[in-house]
Amino acid sequence: MRISGLCLSFLLLICALLLQFISAAQSPKAPAKNQYLAFAGTYTTKTASKGIYAFRYDVATGKLSALGVAAETTDPSFLVIHPNGKYLYAVNEAGKASTVSAFALDKATGHLSLLNQLSALGEDPCYISFDRTGHYVFVANYTSGNVVVFPLGSDGKLGAATANVRDEGTVGPNKERQDGPHAHWIEPTLNNLFVQVADLGLDRVSIYKFDAANGSFTPSDSPLVGHHYTNTLAATLNPGTGPRHIALSQSERFMYVLGELQSTVTVFHYDIREGDVEIQRVSTLPKGFSGRNDAAEIAIRPNGKFLYVSNRGHDSIAVFAIDGASGKLTSKGYVPTGGKEPRHFAIDPTGNYLLAENQFSDSIVTFRIDPATGQLTPTGDIATVPSPVDLVFLAAD
Repeated sequence: MRISGLCLSFLLLICALLLQFISAAQSPKAPAKNQYLAFAGTYTTKTASKGIYAFRYDVATGKLSALGVAAETTDPSFLVIHPNGKYLYAVNEAGKASTVSAFALDKATGHLSLLNQLSALGEDPCYISFDRTGHYVFVANYTSGNVVVFPLGSDGKLGAATANVRDEGTVGPNKERQDGPHAHWIEPTLNNLFVQVADLGLDRVSIYKFDAANGSFTPSDSPLVGHHYTNTLAATLNPGTGPRHIALSQSERFMYVLGELQSTVTVFHYDIREGDVEIQRVSTLPKGFSGRNDAAEIAIRPNGKFLYVSNRGHDSIAVFAIDGASGKLTSKGYVPTGGKEPRHFAIDPTGNYLLAENQFSDSIVTFRIDPATGQLTPTGDIATVPSPVDLVFLAAD
């Protein structure tokens, strides 16, 4: 049977369209315009977790859609994504065997490929952050109480440490938790000239000068560019507070220090050169609550008007309004997280949603943030992930 030229052209067109459809079906689905990637750090020891989990995140709805295990790795408790979006770094909180890991990040699939892994040079790293240039990562080792600087190569790999320091001083009165220095948080100032360390064991926030040329730390009472700063402490907290994490106002006029052990937020008028002045101390718990509680995370909504704290024990998010002029906080209530032990929460890149990670319930619960009142309303979206500890976002467009 002979086929006309017109029929042959039609058949060829159908075949081409069919091949295009098959190819598209086999290729990774391109992210929608409003989608981000999200990565959850977890605890793997004595849990079902295998490491770091990846999700698609829709900023229009606040919904997480699971992509599966991004990388199998031990106890990746805290994560950060490099500003260039190509690399993810994790601390592996594994006692004396603790490490820091560098991964290459595939935006199309959410898959992470291990680049290298180095000793954390301490025990139980619990926080990791970048300097303002993106050339270094800072690591806080909780159990050993030291903080370490690792340089980053152009290929994303971690280099040999350039600084390793440990605070010394008088420990707090909590004999079980304050038996020595316990660095729990480290971040640079906006100008990248200093880093601050929240030490749970010593009830203080310490300051080091940071030299981005060589990645070194020096005590803040050493000369710097013709000046001499005599304060080595950014803040001294009430004995037994146990400072865990810190949130700074956008202007860096005010510093909010979360006290894990006493479930408090201490507000300071922030002045890194002259020393900080405490202006308020508030509880993260409702009056009359007497059960066990460990405050865990603190964050400010991007508009600077509301501050949030997670309570482990009360299993809630405490909501505070911020007075822009005085920096003081006013309680706006407490919202159940829909699970147990909200070790961390994250405010999404738009500032419209808060996602609470319930470590003991293996869930991440999404809440919509009311822009006028700061109040939280559950959206009904709950993502399942074993033992979630941390959540970070990356634009996938």
